[in-house]
Amino acid sequence: MTWGTLFFYYECPDCGQKFKYDFSRNDEFGADFGACPACGVSGAYIGDGPRRPDDLDYPEVD
Repeated sequence: MTWGTLFFYYECPDCGQKFKYDFSRNDEFGADFGACPACGVSGAYIGDGPRRPDDLDYPEVD
């Protein structure tokens, strides 16, 4: 049984953008995993899990 994708949720300390990364793609992103897609700064870790109640506030980084 699977619970679905595990997401890591972040907020950028510089621009304030909220975003999430799919943990199953961590090899694809490498050292950039957790970086803000808008400005490239390392995001502040908010939490992780399959989904959060405010999931739609965090666009997924592709």
